[in-house]
Amino acid sequence: MKIKSLGGYFDLDKNTIKVPIFTEQVQVGWPSPADDYVERSIDLNEFLISNPAATYLVRASGDSMLNAGINNGAVLIVDRSIEPQHGKIVIASVDGAYTCKKLQLFPEPKLLSANIKYPPIKVNKEEDLEILGVVTAVINQF
Repeated sequence: MKIKSLGGYFDLDKNTIKVPIFTEQVQVGWPSPADDYVERSIDLNEFLISNPAATYLVRASGDSMLNAGINNGAVLIVDRSIEPQHGKIVIASVDGAYTCKKLQLFPEPKLLSANIKYPPIKVNKEEDLEILGVVTAVINQF
């Protein structure tokens, strides 16, 4: 069963929502007239999630990642199948406490905030560090 809406549709049989994407880009500086031409419809799951079996969503709390574009209350899309690399934003567990930080592997392992109010989290050999996935997208609501 499909339910049509303005510019998109919901497919209840496939649990998908198709949303139109316009070919014209939106200026964030001086406004320009919008183009009425719709390029195609996209499924946000298909657009934002590469590996559904390894992907989960988690809500951010706090302001330690503001300068990375992660606002308090943002929904993070996290992929467990991506290899954590230096400079990637990850979900980590340090001695059982969960956090979202930028991963630094060298010169020494640290978890970095994206807000100068918060110091880096040094990862000592005695601490249990587990990377629970790499953040691939952020959904902020205003």
